[in-house]
Amino acid sequence: MDRLILGPFSSAQQSEILFTRGIPENVLPERLSRERTAILYSPGAEPIANQVAEAIQTINLRQLADREDAKTLEESVRIYEWLSERNIGRHDTIIGVGGGAATDVAGYVAATWLRGVESILIPTTLLAAVDAAIGGKTGVNLGGKNLVGAFHLPSRVIIDLEILEALPEPLRQEGIAEALKAGYVGDSRLVDLLQGTDPPLAELVKRAVAVKVEVVGSDFRENDRRAVLNFGHTIGHAVELLAPMPHGLAVAVGMVAAGTISAIRYGFDSRGLVETVFGLGLPVAAAGVTPGPALDLIRKDKKRSSQGTRMVLLRQIADPVVEPVPENLIELGLAAIGIA
Repeated sequence: MDRLILGPFSSAQQSEILFTRGIPENVLPERLSRERTAILYSPGAEPIANQVAEAIQTINLRQLADREDAKTLEESVRIYEWLSERNIGRHDTIIGVGGGAATDVAGYVAATWLRGVESILIPTTLLAAVDAAIGGKTGVNLGGKNLVGAFHLPSRVIIDLEILEALPEPLRQEGIAEALKAGYVGDSRLVDLLQGTDPPLAELVKRAVAVKVEVVGSDFRENDRRAVLNFGHTIGHAVELLAPMPHGLAVAVGMVAAGTISAIRYGFDSRGLVETVFGLGLPVAAAGVTPGPALDLIRKDKKRSSQGTRMVLLRQIADPVVEPVPENLIELGLAAIGIA
């Protein structure tokens, strides 16, 4: 038998994350003004997208559908057709400006257009800044959350703290939930800060991003450890679709459910988690959701195995474990958030 082996290949990809105040021209690579660049932006991010377009002298701007409506294959195809019309080539750049849905879609399109082009992300919501824009996970929905996607690191993520500090309270709360998740899986000091009075936003953002950078740096393709970043997401995704509820708030509810299961398995202080979530003004229950549809969605979760649905549980703060959870325990977690 003759045999040839191609690879393995090492990836030289890296992602630079910049914390700024304002978006000065020097944070955008100079070469962008000499190349074709396409900007995809969410509806609320048009002023920032226009500022970026002016800085790099491009007229290639496209507004995305709002929030999760942007995360469809149909929307992606429309973007591909637009990129083709604009002659965006393999050595050009796609810039995503907006919230988590916008950075997800921009990243996914960049990963798949011409088998992969450079992307730069400028998150304009706290949720996107501390989670969605960091780490190279991209995806769109197909019957479930993020079932179609790719791993594709942005070359640069620009986090403008002035934008985040000016956010309205509902958008701030969504991001606070994801920052709290980061604390529970990797930084007890971050949890302490969030339990305090008026924690400094810049420190919260930097600490939450640092947790994600450290975890993703050890497991880019989620073969093992990166899965801890899904704390609160397995049940949270079902709540998000059925309640319905914005992603960050649904993750808060999902953390309460996962904390309950963690208490049963490991004696974790779920009461303290509930008090923290509630104290931050985040929801701790999902009204109007019944167990049947929730379990149906959880069974479709991409992390499911023959032994059950793989969930992130906590032995204690910053000590997560990923393991299969049988359906009877998931039902107890659902009951803790009012789904019974």
